[in-house]
Amino acid sequence: MTPEQPSDPSPAPDDRWFSDHVLPHEPMLRAWLRSQFPHGVELDDLVQEAFARVLRARAAQSAMRSPKAFFFATARNLALDTLRHRQVSGEDSLVSFESLDVLDGSDGIPETVDRHEKLERLTIAIQSLPARCREVMTLRKVYGVSQKEIAARLGISACTVSAQLTIGVRKCTESFARDRREVGLR
Repeated sequence: MTPEQPSDPSPAPDDRWFSDHVLPHEPMLRAWLRSQFPHGVELDDLVQEAFARVLRARAAQSAMRSPKAFFFATARNLALDTLRHRQVSGEDSLVSFESLDVLDGSDGIPETVDRHEKLERLTIAIQSLPARCREVMTLRKVYGVSQKEIAARLGISACTVSAQLTIGVRKCTESFARDRREVGLR
């Protein structure tokens, strides 16, 4: 008797890709962010969001030439967006935005359209999540609430928030992969 093979392909290669090509760079990214943005950003939230964006990009295009560079550039852009938001909203920042030696790459029209399409797919994927996971993902990804604030609002631990975000990102990534398979993309 032979063991039966599951009919659906396993998401293990994507998990393995993330573990091999992105996750090992997290400590270096955190150190770099601390050196460039010592008081201007919430590192845990920023790194979590960078992970999510790398996974979404990977789901949209299976071949990524330099995951490390994409991960670092994404985190840098998120940090700059945070600083810009604080500057525009009048929040005091201990870091002078002009003193940072980083490039600002604004998106063009094709990138903006692509981002809106991905956001629509992400919304559909989030709607399909279990209630608690959907609530955590919506607060974090749609409303930009920090992980600490989500924990306080929902009366759950920060570890639970992190676990729910991880589950949500994984399930959304799987949803994107299914969407790509349905339209015949690899």
